Order: sequence, then structure tokens, then C-alpha cells
Amino acid sequence: MAINTLMKNKPYNVVSSEGDGNSPSSPPSPRRQTSGFSQCRRRLRSKVPLQYFPKYSLAAGIFFRRNIQYLLLLFFLYFSGLMMCVGRFSNFLLHSREPIAIYKSHLLLQKFWHDIETDNSTALELSSVWQLKRRMKVHKPCPVPTARRHLSSVEVSSGPTGYLIVEANGGLNQQRSAICNAVAVAGILNAVLVIPSFDYNSVWKDPSEFRDIYDEDHFIATLEGYVKVVKELPNELISRYDNNITNIPHLRVEAWAPAKHYLGKVYPVLQEQGVVRIAPFANRLAMDVPSHIQLLRCITNYKALRFSSPISTLAQKLQNRMIERSSMTGGKYVSVHLRFEEDMVAFSCCLYDGGDAEKFEMDSFREKGWKGKFKKKDFDFVAGRNRIDGKCPLTPLEVGMMLRGMGFDNNTSIYLASGKLYKAEQNLAPLLKMFPLLYTKESLATSDELAPFQGYSSRLAALDYTVCLFSEVFVTTQGGNFPHFLMGHRRFLYNGHAKTIKPDKRMLVSLLENMTISWKDFKDDMDAMLLESDRKGMMIPRVRKFNRKNSIYTFPLPECDCLQSHDSSHGLNHTLEPPR
Repeated sequence: MAINTLMKNKPYNVVSSEGDGNSPSSPPSPRRQTSGFSQCRRRLRSKVPLQYFPKYSLAAGIFFRRNIQYLLLLFFLYFSGLMMCVGRFSNFLLHSREPIAIYKSHLLLQKFWHDIETDNSTALELSSVWQLKRRMKVHKPCPVPTARRHLSSVEVSSGPTGYLIVEANGGLNQQRSAICNAVAVAGILNAVLVIPSFDYNSVWKDPSEFRDIYDEDHFIATLEGYVKVVKELPNELISRYDNNITNIPHLRVEAWAPAKHYLGKVYPVLQEQGVVRIAPFANRLAMDVPSHIQLLRCITNYKALRFSSPISTLAQKLQNRMIERSSMTGGKYVSVHLRFEEDMVAFSCCLYDGGDAEKFEMDSFREKGWKGKFKKKDFDFVAGRNRIDGKCPLTPLEVGMMLRGMGFDNNTSIYLASGKLYKAEQNLAPLLKMFPLLYTKESLATSDELAPFQGYSSRLAALDYTVCLFSEVFVTTQGGNFPHFLMGHRRFLYNGHAKTIKPDKRMLVSLLENMTISWKDFKDDMDAMLLESDRKGMMIPRVRKFNRKNSIYTFPLPECDCLQSHDSSHGLNHTLEPPR
């Protein structure tokens, strides 16, 4: 059953993750530079008798004066141009010429609609979307994480040093990153990791604990032999701190701290106290770590973190239902991560076609959610410039036009992963018109099946994550932890290919504002964009030893490639397999 009949009553209920100063006046015009030069000429004339000048001195003097004036003019033009390129200074001189990006996508859809309706004869086969293929490589054996390597002069004992407690914060995938990093830090310190606790976030408002989202027993068993994990501190240890976890030595670690920082700063405290607590714990470990520590991240993310039984059971049902509804495309479907929730639209400071009413509504939402942040003098934004720079969330209409331009026809089944959309009924209508086979978790699951998940944003996001993970095509529209983790997970499952459409939003916005473009030219540009996504989706960053700058979670290869081998000595068989 398509989404049409359910849109009216069922909300999208996954909460999303994550100052306009006065324009200064123009600077005063530069003072004229002729007076000093004139005095210099007068002094020269007073010292040199006129008869010693050649007969062409008058012409030479005029030529010299003109050259100086041209040089001064060129210098002024160069200086002004340089200042305009700097950025904000251009507002001083060209405040009346701010970038203006008028939202015209709906007008272009009206112009193209007849062509879109009659263009299904050239539909893109989902089985042939990805033209580029990666060559299979021989999997190298994984390094042995238990072989201790001295990263500094600090001596690490062979037995566990103590217990490590971390508090992961953020949404589902930011917490996932923190869990993987916590396992890696425990490996660095040779510590016993206590199952991470989740910080209650004022945005996500999800009180879920680790066991509500992930399979605790599977997590502990998978990491056995690499890092010891326990569900809670021993009674004799917690009793030393009056059974109050807040009394345990609390350390604050700088963001993206290297491994040596933990050995130099955290290890001595852990050795002395037997337990340390690190909070907050988000992005507290550098991407650049030794290979045997990097492997711990790989094992944790792709093997140990398996969703809890209630989540995985319903997610499997949703995936199967999407395959059933995609019979016309061989059971293959497209998943779209749409970031067009109210808070995302407000935070982006972008304007669409709502006029003064929309501006007032967004200003009120920003003030309520972020107080005076957007009114600070140093906070500079121009809605038109944001759109031109590709920073505005794509609307459902724009996503639909992009996909139809790429050749996906109205028989394509689409799974929509999203929170509660901004003005959902109004904004979803064009996308439904272009893709009537549009589904969400709310339209695929019964109300009874979804009831245990309502009010728990991370658990709902986990359902979306799983269904998107196994789609033939994944479309990301705005960025964030959700698509970054998904692209990496898909690279891990699909032999290094992310199978992801990541649009060039600057180019797309430029095309969507061009009212003279033809449907054929638009399609040609969308074909080129799809091919570029295909090419970039299979790229693997060049990683040098101890010099990784990219996220291991978005680009898991080559470090995690060894996990794809059939070695099951440590229980590393796939916990998730893509459908065949």
C-alpha cells in the first residue's frame, strides 16, 4: 500500500540529529594622491634650470604623469577586488548586490511536467544504475590486536589496568561513533570497558539505553579476545565511591586526541585509581591510530554492534515488505534520506516559497530552539548565498526532479527515511506525484508494530538505517552522521562501492533556477551527476601508515577489508548480509 492514504494521519516521527547583523556602510573614498606628487615636481623644478631639459621634456612629463595615475588606478582596482574576494568586505561595497537565489523549483516542475509524464519510455533499470565496478582484491589477514605495542615510554601491563566508563552523547550514529572509539581507547589503555551509557540529549529526547538499541550479549561475545567488556562495575569497586558513579574520577579529554594523549594523561590515573570516567565522549579519538587499534573500530562497527532483537525483527519485516512492493523492479528499491524537518530548515537559515509567513515562522523556531544564537553580530548569513553554496536542504520536490531527471520512472519503489517533515502534506505532494510508490516505516508497519518504538527517536532511526542499508540505491540529500555511517557500511557490504547518489547541490541549484533550460539538457546534466556519484562511490582514500585523515566510518577500506575474509576464529562472520 502506498503512502497516499496514510500521509494524512501518520506523522514522520524521527527527530533530526543535529545572527543577522546590520549591513555596514560603504568605506569612505580614498583621498587623492596628487598633492604630494605636485610638491615633488615643484622641488625638482626649483633645483634644475629649465634650459638643461631636452626639447621633448614637456611630452615626457605628461606621459610620466599619466603613467603614475594609471598605476594608482590599477592599484586601487586590485586592492578593491582583493577585498571583495575576502568575503564579508564585499558587503561594504556591494551591499545592494547580495546573492539572490529565488526558489523556482516548483515553477520548473510545472514547465517540465508534460515531459516527465511522457518520459517513462527511457526508464533507468535499477540493475544497471552502477556502471563502474571495483576489482576484487585478495583479503589480507587482520593484525593481532592483543599483541601490545608501546606507543610511548609508558609501560602497559599485560593484565587489565582498570575499568573505563564513557558517556556517549548525540543521536544514534554519533553514539555509534562514540562506542567504537570507546572500544579503541580501551584497547589503547588495556582497560576493561563498561557498557557505554547514553547521555539524554535535549534535541533527541530519547532515554534509550545501550541494551534497548543493541544486542549486549552479542557485543560482549564478539569483542572477547580483543577487549574485555562488562555490563557494570564490580560491587567492591563501586562501593569505594559510595555507589555513586559521579564520584568516580572524571576526566575531560580534548577532541580528536591521539593515542599518545591517552597513554600520557589517562593511563596514569587509570593505573592509580583502577577506574576512570570520560564524559562527554564524542569525537574524542583521532582518526589516525595504529592499525591494531583501527581494527578494533572495524570489528566494533561492522561485527559487534548488532541491533537489538525488537529492532532487527521489525527492520527485517520492513525490508521484506519493500522487496515485495518492488516486484516491478526485481525486488530492488531506492532509499532516500530526506533532511527537510522543521528544525533542519530553521537551522540552515534558508528561505523557500513561504514568503513573510515562512520567515516569521522560522525566526520564531530559531529563537525557541537556539535562543539568541542567530542574532549575534558575528553570525552572518544570507539565505540566497546559502542556497547558491549548496547548504540548503533539498525539498521533496527537488529530490523528485533530480531522480526523474536521472531516469528513475514512476514505477520505482522508494523508501523515505526522515523525521517529521516541515509542512509534510504540502511538501510531499509533488514527490508523491512523481513517485506514487513511496513508502515509509509508518506506511509499511502496522500501528501495533510501531507502538513500542514511538517516542524513541534512536530506535526509529535504527529501523530507517537497516532498510536504507540494503537498498539498491541510497540517496543522501544533506549530510550528517546518518548518511556518513550508511555510506561506509554499504562500502563494507558491497565490495567497496557505496552505491550512493550524493548530488552536487551547487550545480543542482543552478539548474533548478534556470527557467530557460530544456528537459533534455536537464536530463543530460543529471546523467553526468549520477555518473560522478558512481565514480566517487567506489573511491578509496589513499591511506598512509599513521596518517589517516578521513573517517574510518565513511571510508572503512583498506583497514576493515580483512574482516571480509572467511576467518571465523573470533566469531567474525557477517551479522548482516545484503539480499541476493
